[in-house]
Amino acid sequence: MKAGSVALVGRPNAGKSTLLNRIVGEKVAIVSDKPQTTRHRIVGVHNAKGGQVVFIDTPGIHKPLHRMNRRMVDAAIASLREADVVVLVVDATGRPGGGDAFVLDLVSHAKVPTILALNKVDRVDKANLLPLIDHYAKAMAFRAIVPISALRGEGVEGLEAELLANLPEGEPLYPDDYLTDQSQRSMVAELIREKVLHHTRDELPFTTAVVIERYEEPQKPGAVTRIFASILVDHDSQKPILVGKGGEMVKRIGTEARHDIERLLDGRVHLELHIKVRGDWRDDERILDDMGLRGR
Repeated sequence: MKAGSVALVGRPNAGKSTLLNRIVGEKVAIVSDKPQTTRHRIVGVHNAKGGQVVFIDTPGIHKPLHRMNRRMVDAAIASLREADVVVLVVDATGRPGGGDAFVLDLVSHAKVPTILALNKVDRVDKANLLPLIDHYAKAMAFRAIVPISALRGEGVEGLEAELLANLPEGEPLYPDDYLTDQSQRSMVAELIREKVLHHTRDELPFTTAVVIERYEEPQKPGAVTRIFASILVDHDSQKPILVGKGGEMVKRIGTEARHDIERLLDGRVHLELHIKVRGDWRDDERILDDMGLRGR
């Protein structure tokens, strides 16, 4: 029996959360095409034949400009010291640059087996993939290099096999029915933010956050869960964008989020959203704590 933790690390938008959701078989991390979608570490547990794999999904490693970003990067780096196996997830559609070299240097100091997952290979010409594999093979002695498509599932079974082969022997760390360390309150906030990411562009995805103000659980079976949440923005000029003409945008975000939340909670939900301007929220310790971004 194998059991242990696997840290998923890499640059922003490499597909770490998509890979986590694919392997655990449930949506435990939100996904979008915007970099820095994942802001805090997420644990997802996968019970495989012959072992239990505890995944630690981490924020993409990038140059931090605010206290929030520093906490995000710190969480990713800390996972390298805690995991039994490290998986470096790389977007195979891009050319290796300075950011990739920085992450590679961090990973090279991990004192545990390290596997390279070259993601999004369904979008790469095979003639371009071989030089990329050669580049990383020369850069570091990976335990294995596995081309995958987290979105389509290609190569993921092979990656799982490599993980189990490199995990230590031991008893499961969590019960069989344990899925994630994310609370319902936290997952609700993330589902709302996912809709914000989906419907906005330019700087808004990076300057918005969702805070649950009130979360009223139903007092009897079949009753409605009442949720009141605030979407924070940096500037006054951003508020009208999220509100939309006649409130259309915030209504669309709320309706789509409510449908996802009802699936998550398996029950009826009343969701109210309010847009608030908080110019310094990315450096506000209390807000970052409420978001689950713990400082060192």
